[in-house]
Amino acid sequence: MEVIKRDSALWQYMPDEIRGLLEDGELILNFVHAHHQEDNISDYSFLVFPFAKAYEGFLKRFFLDMKLISKDEYYSDDIRIGRILNPNYIKEKSNVFERVCGKGKEGRDVARKLWQVWKRGRNLVFHYFPHNYRRLGYEEALDIINDIVDAMHTSVTKCRI
Repeated sequence: MEVIKRDSALWQYMPDEIRGLLEDGELILNFVHAHHQEDNISDYSFLVFPFAKAYEGFLKRFFLDMKLISKDEYYSDDIRIGRILNPNYIKEKSNVFERVCGKGKEGRDVARKLWQVWKRGRNLVFHYFPHNYRRLGYEEALDIINDIVDAMHTSVTKCRI
């Protein structure tokens, strides 16, 4: 299963280390797909992990290329993508939500999509909430992976890098 076409603008935009994460994710998807039985695994969150990690790397690179973060921030261990993309933190100087892809409706739509996918594909999958323990079914994990890929593709095709 090839999640991202190798001749796409998105694939061409990705550096090798992010491509490697995506290829790892595809290998895991292919293995699980070939051996998938609804009863053997209680939580398919692990399928999302390489794609979520690639998404974080993509966003850092994308924000750097869009001049929304500096090179120092890009290489910093302290940058928190969820915080700088979060529309609830717009008053912060480092917030990128309103600047992602221009000030128009299309830019806001891209920013909203990036944020929604971040929340669904990373925060809700990888954080443990005792009051709201979530397990992903196989189909939901695939849906989240497709959302991640679609958000990256939309960013590359709709924004001028």
